[in-house]
Amino acid sequence: MDPNIFKAYDVRALYPSEIDERTARLIGRGFVAYLGASEIAVSRDMRLSSPALADAFIAGALEQGANVVDCGLMATDMLYFAVASKGLQGGAQITASHNPPQYNGIKMVRQEALPLSGDAGLGEIRDMILSSTLPAPAATPGRRTSADVLAPYVEHVFSFIDKRVIKPFRCVLDAGNGMGGLVAPRLFAELPCQIIPMCMEIDGRFPNHEANPLIEENRAHIVERVVSEKADVGIAWDGDADRCFFIDGTGEFVSGDFITALLAEAFLLKYPGAKIVYDLRASHAVRDVVTRLGGTAIMNRVGHSFIKKTMRERDAMFGGEVTGHYYFRDNFYADNGFIPALLLLELMSKKGQPLAELLKPLKAKYFISGEINTKVASMDVVAKKLDGLSKQYSSGTLAHLDGVSVEFDDWHFNVRPSNTEPLLRLNLEATTPQKMAEKRDEVLGFIRG
Repeated sequence: MDPNIFKAYDVRALYPSEIDERTARLIGRGFVAYLGASEIAVSRDMRLSSPALADAFIAGALEQGANVVDCGLMATDMLYFAVASKGLQGGAQITASHNPPQYNGIKMVRQEALPLSGDAGLGEIRDMILSSTLPAPAATPGRRTSADVLAPYVEHVFSFIDKRVIKPFRCVLDAGNGMGGLVAPRLFAELPCQIIPMCMEIDGRFPNHEANPLIEENRAHIVERVVSEKADVGIAWDGDADRCFFIDGTGEFVSGDFITALLAEAFLLKYPGAKIVYDLRASHAVRDVVTRLGGTAIMNRVGHSFIKKTMRERDAMFGGEVTGHYYFRDNFYADNGFIPALLLLELMSKKGQPLAELLKPLKAKYFISGEINTKVASMDVVAKKLDGLSKQYSSGTLAHLDGVSVEFDDWHFNVRPSNTEPLLRLNLEATTPQKMAEKRDEVLGFIRG
């Protein structure tokens, strides 16, 4: 087994050259052994290799003595719901999320849908397999049952809003032939919105475009459709539908930090004084909106395991990342790809404004670069560049929560390293578009010089 298939937050690799049924079976055994689990849930996405990998993972888990609830075809956030709502000791979703069709992988959680990561669980499972120290199979194999959680899941997601206030907005929905096609039609059938569906057929070959809306070419169709249909909002999901992305009525892609700011507003209107967690890459729009509305804004390092930990420790209502992951206290602190869509429609309805109007005050004040990646020669160079940035911008207010963050009166930035490769990621914001462009190029020049 190639140890490199174990990433920071999941297992992900090319099928079948890097991950195959034998590997999945071993990981199923290792997962149960690591957790000491007696009952887990397993589900899968739409990829052509997912049924075989799911069966193999389940076979390994049964062999190790755990009972398995086979939930079949599901979105990843439905697995989180299944594990937490049924009180199971763990769960695994066979998925490669937004990656191209030749990839597959496994996302794993423990009790209460807490994620396994490279720091907690994944490394131990990897090492047991590589060192051939997996415990012996159980004397009595586990039992396999099945469950369909779609109906209770939909009811749970709707508990976050008041359906009665939703106005008949015109919405373009793009599931990217992924798992959004299972959930979105069921949800929106209960709303008065005018729906223009796209790529709702679940198809692991991704015949229309890859299910990764962060890449511009993959959202070209929905942008075009939003404009031509004069829609109020466009909503797109990634492959396993645990993330959603928004297009405003002008056809502009909305950054995750602006969505975090709007979702924070949606919660603070309902729960005054709520605590909101946001990642350190985000626009100051998040901090400012939360503060203006009387909430507590908590900046956090990047990564879902870190954000979920802080939310639990601080009893935060909501957390958001610029990459489209949104976390909810009342969703077992897990991320979800459909609650944000409903909350945003509810906010639009309460304010009587399409998404573009809600965004106008933010776009007039905050000018963001988006995340810009730069490959460097080695991890040693990464460390030298971060140290150099700290010295170069020592006149600002420095923080080292994750990489280097520097704050000035009219601009700020964060540069952080990739978890897995010699790569530096820049996020920068300024109070004017001119200052943003100037400082973006200046910091990039230092990184790439």
